Amino acid sequence: MLIVPPLFDEMNRARAMLVAVMRDLAAAGIASVLPDLPGCGESVQDFAAQSLNAWRAATAAAARHFGASHVLALRGGALVAPPALPGWALDPLHGDAVLRPLLRAAALAARARGEESGVAALLEQGRAQGLVLGGYRCGAALIAGLQGATMQGEGLRALALADLAAPGPAPWLRQEPAPAPALAAALAARVAQDLGA
Repeated sequence: MLIVPPLFDEMNRARAMLVAVMRDLAAAGIASVLPDLPGCGESVQDFAAQSLNAWRAATAAAARHFGASHVLALRGGALVAPPALPGWALDPLHGDAVLRPLLRAAALAARARGEESGVAALLEQGRAQGLVLGGYRCGAALIAGLQGATMQGEGLRALALADLAAPGPAPWLRQEPAPAPALAAALAARVAQDLGA
C-alpha cells in the first residue's frame, strides 16, 4: 500500500500517526510504504521547483516502483495520489482548502510588517512569481496547480474522521506533532477490514 501524506506542515504533524498506521497495517499482514514527496523530508530536490503535476508523477512512479495495489492518502495528499489505484482518502481536501489557511497566515504576517496584502492579492502574486507560504518557498506552478485542484480519479473512497470514531483531535489539527494511536489503529483496522485482511 502506498501512503500519501498530507501537504505542507500537516505532513510534519501527521508523520508519527502515519508510522503507527504502517505498524498496525503490518500487524494485519499489509505491507505499506510512505515515500517523501519531492522537495519534502529527505528529498534532495528543491521545494520551490515542485508543482502539483510533479508530485502526481512522483506518487505514480512510487506506486509502480513498489508494486502498490492500493493507496491511502490523507488530507491534501488526496490531490496527488495516483488516480489509477483504488484506496482511501482520509479527510480529503481540495486545493483551495489547502491554500486558504496558508494565504491567510501570509496576509496576517504581511499586516504585522505594515504591508497591506490581502489574500486575493497574495494569491495573484503567488500564481505569478511564487510565494513563501507556511515557511515553504512555493513556486508559481505549485500555487497555480493547487488553486481549484480536486481529488484525482474515482478509485479513492473518502473517509471522514467521524467514520472512524476515534477519540481525540486529529494530529494535523494540533499545534505540535503528536502521536494519535487510537486514530492510527482505527484507520488501519478500517483498511484491513475493507481489504478482507
